[in-house]
Amino acid sequence: MESVSDLKDLYQKEFDTERFFQTYYNPNSEEYVEYPILTFILENLHKTFSSGEVKGDLLIDIGSGPSIHTIISACECFKEIIASDWTDTNRQAYERWLRNEPGAFDWTPVLSMVCELEGDRTKCAEKEKKIRATVKQVLKCDVTESNPLNPVILPPADCLVTSLCLEAACTDLNTYTQALRNITTLLKTGGHLVLIGVIGCNNYQVGQKLFPDLHLSEEFVKTTITSNGYVIKDMKMNPIVCNKKPDCANDAHVFGFIFFLAQKTSK
Repeated sequence: MESVSDLKDLYQKEFDTERFFQTYYNPNSEEYVEYPILTFILENLHKTFSSGEVKGDLLIDIGSGPSIHTIISACECFKEIIASDWTDTNRQAYERWLRNEPGAFDWTPVLSMVCELEGDRTKCAEKEKKIRATVKQVLKCDVTESNPLNPVILPPADCLVTSLCLEAACTDLNTYTQALRNITTLLKTGGHLVLIGVIGCNNYQVGQKLFPDLHLSEEFVKTTITSNGYVIKDMKMNPIVCNKKPDCANDAHVFGFIFFLAQKTSK
């Protein structure tokens, strides 16, 4: 696998944000790859943020990519949300949507899914308005740095959300462990971590381009979370049988998506 520096360069130079949208969020695209991951994520985020237990002043979304789906439910529970990503084109696409500019990606189908979970599928316009009012900044983020948002220094957050980020940004298990330690410094004691990841996976595709994913196990992620001062409050796994997909380690095996809700109990 590439070094961390090489991986950063790969994303800046070769990650195609528009093709990412077409691959994972546009079912009418010829490049669309149909995975059940989106439903799994949205349902668990809805459950988490509708519980009333995870709320506060500030939520930081670590490694947002160009996507808003991870904070659609959360926008009802926090006064301020900070989005972040390493790749310039992803942050630019996110900001275009926030400004409601022509040509920005249409998130209406995904917004409708969340609104339906909340009980009224027709409230997409209200939800868009709420998100645009709540997301205050889209910052550059490097999870391999001791302050991932350097040079910006924020007050300790009440919640961190990170989805499919750490395994894409890290080249080995030690780097992953340190990355989780780095983002944990942004969270106040008593705050919550929502971590969504993929296990048993070596790479993922954007259009026809493959990007590396760090091969993880459920037990490793669980141990890494608890060893960084968290108590796990909820854990879900969605196993998927994979047959000769480009993101699989073997010709046919089971990989899966994981969802953790954890609370930080120590510094």
